[in-house]
Amino acid sequence: MTNTVIHSQGLGKKYLIDSAHAHVEGELFVDLLWNRARSIGRRLMGAGGPVNAPASRKTDFWALRDVNFEIKAGELVSIVGHNGAGKTTLLKVLSRITEPTEGRIEIFGRVNSLLEVGTGFHPELTGRENVFLNGSILGMTRAEMRRRFDEIVAFSGVEKFIDTPVKRYSTGMYVRLAFAVAAHIEAEILVVDEVLAVGDAEFQEKCLNRMSEVANSGRTVLFVSHNFAAITALTNRSIVLRNGRVTFDGPVDAAIAHYTASLARVEQRRDWGRGENASLLSASLLDQHGNPTDRYTPGTPLRVKVAFQTSGLPGMSLDVVLRDNHNVAVGHYTSANLSRISLPTEPGRYECVLSLDRFWLAAGEYGIDLLTSVTNIMDDHGVDSAVRFVVDTCSPDGVPFNFSQDLGYGNLAMRLTEPLVFKPVPPSGG
Repeated sequence: MTNTVIHSQGLGKKYLIDSAHAHVEGELFVDLLWNRARSIGRRLMGAGGPVNAPASRKTDFWALRDVNFEIKAGELVSIVGHNGAGKTTLLKVLSRITEPTEGRIEIFGRVNSLLEVGTGFHPELTGRENVFLNGSILGMTRAEMRRRFDEIVAFSGVEKFIDTPVKRYSTGMYVRLAFAVAAHIEAEILVVDEVLAVGDAEFQEKCLNRMSEVANSGRTVLFVSHNFAAITALTNRSIVLRNGRVTFDGPVDAAIAHYTASLARVEQRRDWGRGENASLLSASLLDQHGNPTDRYTPGTPLRVKVAFQTSGLPGMSLDVVLRDNHNVAVGHYTSANLSRISLPTEPGRYECVLSLDRFWLAAGEYGIDLLTSVTNIMDDHGVDSAVRFVVDTCSPDGVPFNFSQDLGYGNLAMRLTEPLVFKPVPPSGG
């Protein structure tokens, strides 16, 4: 008898995109209601509606295509891929939230999904009431909830506020309680999507330990995260998705190397466009020896090499925005404000290296936006995620230090650690 718990064969999920209304047609009830209401509204407008409304052009979008894999009981498997790769869609199919368009997926055992933690919470009810309500939604009996209630509340760390309406909870308290409920449901398969994105380092460690306990009990864990340190610590196999297809399935270290290499190839083929007065041409993260890298070591200067072309307009500045894996800005540098350094007024191509503060970033994936602007008021040319990099460990000595938690989550001003020098690049140097 086989011990396979999940078997995917030729799995595909297609959505229909209405380009005229930027709407993805799905099978969810709320979508049906919205479509119906919009249709009625159009008919009510009649001749008084817009004459030149854009023609509707519907196109197919395959979120998943020809996905094949097999997972055994007790395996710890991570799903890796950039935003839009199809990770969450795959988990929704696995959790039977949505049906596949083609192919089949066989699941042997009860699935407990932590996709949108806290969806079943009611803001007017207390934490205690929501524990029982959410537990019931997730399939626990009232007797099971009574037996596990104290353990759930202790895990969440919100004991003092358990009889307070959850609408008064902070986001962290809300999600910690929701995770605590879901994590204590006994199921053969645990599906987790980005839960470790919330809470402080201590709670994230509790989440990891809880999922490890689930796996050690012989159950299966599927884990989606951009936190490579968590993926490495928790799982021993990774499935890499790109554009809805499986591009790698194997050991975690090899999967991460495959993923980061694919990101580098995408950046090399990317067309950045151009600005009116100053165009960004290329950018890369440098290691301590000045070599391009996709890894950043916490506690060292964040060094970014940028190539650009300028028309020589006076007052042009170079801006940098550091973003975490949720696309939240956690730091910024503007040459005009802090350094009072403008781009060269002699037209031509230039290179510079911005050596910024030593940061103690939490493990995970980060991006750097670059922008040129006129007198720091009018944007000229911007490139989102011009540089992407990964932090494997929290700090060289292993002490977890979370940039967002310990420094205060916010767009903090970054400073130069070395003078900013613009070096002309001859035409042949490109």
